[in-house]
Amino acid sequence: MSSKFIVKETKTGMKFDLLAANGQVIATSEVYASRKSVKNGIASVKTNAPIAEVEDQTIESFITVKNPKFEVYADKAGEFRFRLKAKNGQIIATGEGYKKKASCMNGIESVKKNAPEAAVE
Repeated sequence: MSSKFIVKETKTGMKFDLLAANGQVIATSEVYASRKSVKNGIASVKTNAPIAEVEDQTIESFITVKNPKFEVYADKAGEFRFRLKAKNGQIIATGEGYKKKASCMNGIESVKKNAPEAAVE
């Protein structure tokens, strides 16, 4: 299996998940109002993920990087998460919570590697 974007309907609209080749969800979108908006979101992830730098907000005095970027942060439960921001600063994808920062960084690398060539279903 190769990586792919899966478009799903929700109660309030549509969203996508990016799956790695092993079937694991590596990134999720917000809910969009239309199929066209979802496709634009996927196109934005495909374009921005491979060129986005990482801004590690878990370290003191972190350096702010320009968009597009992956922001790494700790959530209220103490887990490490990432969000991918497009050039315009909009959040276009988010990752799950990871117990270890290294796992979160691996998730980012997986999105960078898998998003550009992922098929859309």
